[in-house]
Amino acid sequence: MRIAIIAPPWVPVPPPAYGGTENVLDTLARGLHAAGHDVLLYATGDSTCPVPTEWTFDEALGTVETGAASELLHAIQAYRRILEWGADVVHDHTLVGPVYSEWLDVPVVTTNHGPFNSELGPLYRAIHERVPVIAISERHAELALGMQVGDVIHHGVDIDAFPLGDGDGGYAAFLGRMNPDKGVHTAALVAREAGVPLLIAAKMREPAEHAYFRDRVEPLLTDDVRYIGEIPFAEKVALLRDASCMINPIAWEEPFGMVIVESMACGTPVVATSFGSTPELVDEGVTGYLREDIDGLAAAVALAPGLDRTAIRKVAAERFTSARMAEQHVRLYRRTIAAHRERPAA
Repeated sequence: MRIAIIAPPWVPVPPPAYGGTENVLDTLARGLHAAGHDVLLYATGDSTCPVPTEWTFDEALGTVETGAASELLHAIQAYRRILEWGADVVHDHTLVGPVYSEWLDVPVVTTNHGPFNSELGPLYRAIHERVPVIAISERHAELALGMQVGDVIHHGVDIDAFPLGDGDGGYAAFLGRMNPDKGVHTAALVAREAGVPLLIAAKMREPAEHAYFRDRVEPLLTDDVRYIGEIPFAEKVALLRDASCMINPIAWEEPFGMVIVESMACGTPVVATSFGSTPELVDEGVTGYLREDIDGLAAAVALAPGLDRTAIRKVAAERFTSARMAEQHVRLYRRTIAAHRERPAA
């Protein structure tokens, strides 16, 4: 099969540091290529994913002060090249691209990487009958009110890129964005309550992220609760492998917790709140613990080092591999191609 993947133009694929969607696209492209498919990735010129890649913009545009016109130009030129290439199916991860594709004779699927119960909801409800929309967890799909999702496909990781660690670093870890929904300040309070050092690795580029850090996180920092910045992939893996646990106290309906799966791949237990997809990802008492308040989370941080790290990694290797993710996508691609062939000509 010839599969074209369109990434948003904001961050390279894979990202040099933080970038959840771009990490997913890198893993998916590699997984599809490993399964024997021809893959064309339309991203930005600074992307390093090892599949054929083309682009409109030489460098990623960044996530601050982004504009619809840039994404639309990126999408229009992407489809022009993809049609020349002869794609059997397009997996479009932009927002404007699936809307634009209505005028083109090519099967398209898209993934919603954000919440359906937001301004994204009307967008996907407007296109779902023509473009299958992938949800990334069962809870995510439950919130897709007024529409039928094309499929539910959990993200996967390259398990070999996350070696098993022994958790002997003497600290708990937080990994994500500097955002109140991610619960960075809660993680700091939990670590202090548990008496465990905490290393916070978080993206902090946008004005709102800086303001949140200044007002709510920085006052909680000590010699034992430290912000280490936004870190590249190799440092992220080392952080996860050596952590006694990952503290993930999210406070929103997160569609999928990528850091949870990455932690599990390293054998690192996860201590989290039960918002969004976390109950689907964390097996209580096996791969981690779900708790609802600071006291409960702190108590779970104390319990987490007693979990079997080899068993945690085994769960990740059974449920969250790139091969499984690629296989599920291919099944949806084939259904989408068949439905497109049966669609009456405009």
